[in-house]
Amino acid sequence: MLVASLGAAVVISLLAGWAISRTGDGADTDPLDAVLDTPGTAQIPGIETNDQVDGDPLPSIDLFTNAGDAINTDDLLGQPLVINLWYSTCEPCKRELPAFAEVQAEYGDRVRFVGVNPRDVPETNESFARERGVRYELLLDRDGALTVELGVARFPSTFFVAADGTIVRQSGVLEADDLRTYVEELLA
Repeated sequence: MLVASLGAAVVISLLAGWAISRTGDGADTDPLDAVLDTPGTAQIPGIETNDQVDGDPLPSIDLFTNAGDAINTDDLLGQPLVINLWYSTCEPCKRELPAFAEVQAEYGDRVRFVGVNPRDVPETNESFARERGVRYELLLDRDGALTVELGVARFPSTFFVAADGTIVRQSGVLEADDLRTYVEELLA
C-alpha cells in the first residue's frame, strides 16, 4: 500500500507540473523558442565582430617588451606599420605566424612589423613566435588596453597602419599572399 501511494503521488505530481507548465500565455509554443521585440540575427564571432577602426588613429597605449619595459604605440609610428594581435593557444594564430615571418623578411626594411600578445607570459611570447620563424618585435598587451581600444573580439587581428598613425586596414587570419597584397597597398 505504501508503494502504491508513493507511485500515485509521483504520477499526480508529474501531471500537475505538466499542467502548470502548459497554462498561461504561449502554452502552444516550445519553451526554448525566443521572441525578440525587434527582429535580428545572431552573429557568430568573427573578424566582423571586431570594431571597425579603418580610418581611425592608432590609440596611444603603453605596451611592454618581454623584459618589462614600456613602449608607447606612438613610438612605433614614423613608417608603415603592421600590428598583429595573437597568442599561443589561438589555432589560427599558430597557422599564420610563419606567413608573417616570411613576409616580414621580404618587407622588413620598409615596413615595421610588431607582434602584440595580450595573453601569454614573456617566455611563451618569445619562444612560441621564434619557433615559427618570427624575428620581428614582440610586445605584450599586459592589461589588454590596446585590445580593448581597437575593439578586438576575435584573434588573430592584424592592423595596417600608415606612417602617420592612421589605421588603413584591419584583417583576420591571413595567408602570405594576402599579407603581401595588403603590405603593398600600405606602401603605395
